[in-house]
Amino acid sequence: MRVTIPEPALVLLIGPSGAGKSTFAAAHFRPTEIISSDALRGMLTDDPSDQGASAEAFRVLALLANGRLKRRLMTVIDATNLRAANRKRYRALAARYGIPVVTIAFDLPAELFAMHNERRPDRVVDGEVLAAQTERMVEAMTDLASEEYEALYVIRDAETMSATTVDRRPVRA
Repeated sequence: MRVTIPEPALVLLIGPSGAGKSTFAAAHFRPTEIISSDALRGMLTDDPSDQGASAEAFRVLALLANGRLKRRLMTVIDATNLRAANRKRYRALAARYGIPVVTIAFDLPAELFAMHNERRPDRVVDGEVLAAQTERMVEAMTDLASEEYEALYVIRDAETMSATTVDRRPVRA
């Protein structure tokens, strides 16, 4: 699959834990372009899985995204992004600066999420939490079709994920 992203853009990676969002982001974007909720929780608590730090981590994430978008810089949000209300806030933030929003949804089989989650070297998400996220992914896929994005890309299998290329298309200011 070929993913074409205007530059600058706000890129929302969407999928449960273990979907491969962080791996995908690292393969296709510069480290400075990626804002990871896990990394921010880790910076706040030394534990990227400490959900008690999520509220603070997402406040910092919003500040960083605002600063990058204001400067018209490529910004990739590496979080589950499974809730429509959160995606709406990010779209509004990007719209404030005239930045298009692109989504890349990782709509993989549930067993693949679980397998990736179990193989994570740094942390494993609780099975019940992953099951709830997988259910929310079904809702998100339904909602995404009616939400307004510059582009929506859906990765449905591991082969497509590994073969995907990302092309950037410069946008005039």
